Amino acid sequence: MRDLLPYLSLYRKHWFGLTLGMLLGFITLAASIGLLTLSGWFISAAAVAGLSIARETFNYMLPGGGVRGLAMTRTAGRWGERVVSHNATFKLLADLRIFFFERLAPLIPGKIGNLRDGDVLNRLVADVEAMDHLYLRLISPVTIGLLGIAGLTALLAWFDTSLALLLGAILLVMTLVWPVLFYHLGKRNGRELTEHRAQFRIAMLDWLQGFSELTLFGAERHYRDAFLAKQASLLRNQWAHAHITGLASALLILVNGLTLVVILWFAADGVNGQAPDPIVALFAFAAMASFELLMPLAGAFQYLGQTLTSAKRLNDILLTTPEVQFPAMSAQSPTSHHDALVFDNVQFHYAEGKPAALHGLNLAIAKGQKVAILGQTGSGKSTLLQLVSRYWDPQQGLITLNGVPLPQWSETELRQSMTVVSQRVDILNGTLRDNLLLAAPEANDDALVARLQDVELDTLLEGKGLDAWLGDGGRQLSGGERRRIGIARALLRDAPILLLDEPTEGLDKQTEAHIMALLARHYQTKTVLFVTHRLIALEQMDSICLMEQGAIVEQGSHAELLAEKGRYYQLWQSIA
Repeated sequence: MRDLLPYLSLYRKHWFGLTLGMLLGFITLAASIGLLTLSGWFISAAAVAGLSIARETFNYMLPGGGVRGLAMTRTAGRWGERVVSHNATFKLLADLRIFFFERLAPLIPGKIGNLRDGDVLNRLVADVEAMDHLYLRLISPVTIGLLGIAGLTALLAWFDTSLALLLGAILLVMTLVWPVLFYHLGKRNGRELTEHRAQFRIAMLDWLQGFSELTLFGAERHYRDAFLAKQASLLRNQWAHAHITGLASALLILVNGLTLVVILWFAADGVNGQAPDPIVALFAFAAMASFELLMPLAGAFQYLGQTLTSAKRLNDILLTTPEVQFPAMSAQSPTSHHDALVFDNVQFHYAEGKPAALHGLNLAIAKGQKVAILGQTGSGKSTLLQLVSRYWDPQQGLITLNGVPLPQWSETELRQSMTVVSQRVDILNGTLRDNLLLAAPEANDDALVARLQDVELDTLLEGKGLDAWLGDGGRQLSGGERRRIGIARALLRDAPILLLDEPTEGLDKQTEAHIMALLARHYQTKTVLFVTHRLIALEQMDSICLMEQGAIVEQGSHAELLAEKGRYYQLWQSIA
């Protein structure tokens, strides 16, 4: 139950709506029990009066008006309780999703790098949604039930204290025993149901997202069978859940009948020492109606197993401390003449026990300087850029920007100071305009069109133009088109530092030459860190750093490195 504490604290924000919902639920329940109880007494009393001289003096109007009033109160109360409770719960879930996403985002990629996309999606959707059980199926029914038992017992005690206490005791015992019983019956299945739902979603997304590749390689059937196996496990859990629910209802009906027999047995000789009269019917119908208090409780605690499992899955994210944390405000640079970017004995590894991706790296990049980082795949080039953008933090050493350590920069100011063209360009499920406005939200359509023309994507403007829908991940775009959309974003964003990670990878030589010339014009006044494994446009760089196995082995201008006739010279000679 401790896992639920973080979510109980969120209820304070919506306490009025949730409390009002419980109040309306209590009024509805009281009207429902009162309706059946009063109706039973009224019918019995009217029948007795009709067979005696009391038929001339019996007040038929007042009980009849009470029945109508309770019926209308029950209907209005049920509608109001549903509207208020669900409105408050949906707002609560919306806040919880925002809260969850705010805690999730800083954990990427460090703490949740091993989680599948489907698992993260399931936590954000299904596990958060399961938290509505905490209020709608647990807190509200238990609170209303306890208040209802106390109210019903007090009302019936006005007629006969012993019978009222007997019925109240039975209901209280059921309230204490029933939830515990069905919590243990549904606990294991509820946990498996939550886990199998997550596994089912992961398998389904794997099958759907990779369907084309799976079909081409003949592996579609294998993944489809895995997806169907997860579905079968989920259906078995749902079948067991439905049977436990049915068992709870059946047993509750049985206990209700037995309670009715007990109340009739003790009330048969009359209520409160009086001769048998219609008040006996009042107690009988009150016993029948009172079990409406208990109907939600078995289901509530049957769902508790699912809710606890979902809470634990969410807590894996919510209670995790991010590896990279940003201050609310940046520390100010003491002077303005510092080097723009300095790496001081930086060492970094992705996981304990793995070889260092960077070790002992020292590099100073002055403002306005253009530096190329050259090296083979796996030499640590992209890792260096990720450390600059604080995708990760180094385990040793320090990186400073304008004399201020990166951990002292606020996230907003750090992001505003640099533009990144990464190897992987993410295309969002939206229009061409939406994807470009990510870089410059204030840009007008003319600026967007001009940047697309600069990167030779005029063909995308045909038809619907900027309103063209790119779809999930831009699947209808080629790899080169996605790459050039990333470059168009960089051109739209006017940041003083430009980080380029293989910006022309996948482009033909003619387009590559055009893009490099375009970037050269764009970054004339900017600080540039250009990562590549190809010997292109290196003559334009102020400095070239050749990296091998996470360390800089040669550094200098193009002419200086050729004159040294070292490793860079050998690489250059191989393409000459």
